[in-house]
Amino acid sequence: MVATGELPTGYRLAPLHEEDAGSALRVFNEHVTSGLAAYEETPVPESFIVGLLRSAAGYPAIGVEDESGALIGFGLLRPYSPISAFERTAVETIFLSQAHTGRGLGSVILGRLLEGAREKGLTRVLAHISSKNEGSVRFHARHGFVECGRFPGVARKWDETFDIVWMVKALDSPS
Repeated sequence: MVATGELPTGYRLAPLHEEDAGSALRVFNEHVTSGLAAYEETPVPESFIVGLLRSAAGYPAIGVEDESGALIGFGLLRPYSPISAFERTAVETIFLSQAHTGRGLGSVILGRLLEGAREKGLTRVLAHISSKNEGSVRFHARHGFVECGRFPGVARKWDETFDIVWMVKALDSPS
């Protein structure tokens, strides 16, 4: 079982639903406009988040709220592929408002997602990360993900080309 860590005081986890799309959109678009964690170059519409949430139907999806009840982050799993050979593999997505990073929230969300993945019978969780997002690569490595592929120079945002790093976590490993 993955150690999920303690949720810091003043935060609470809640299931993430389609009606949370507007709040999740604010968090996601913060990353769109400020760096390379989100690949889009311009803010996306709410329908983008609705589609992401619909793709996660039947998989763990978690929101994290601050003490005022505002959604400040989210994480979800979604199928890697609709092909049956991949039914035990999911792709993970986590975004936190930058004002709330460094507090262990990402670790708690990831731990809960991995617990949900195990309960669902999944055996592998994938993450795809911008090579420019070194913090995310380190975060995933600390949680037992290993690099399993790199697509050099396939992505470009704001005239900057970067790699996409694929990482995998085998759920039979404890950390």
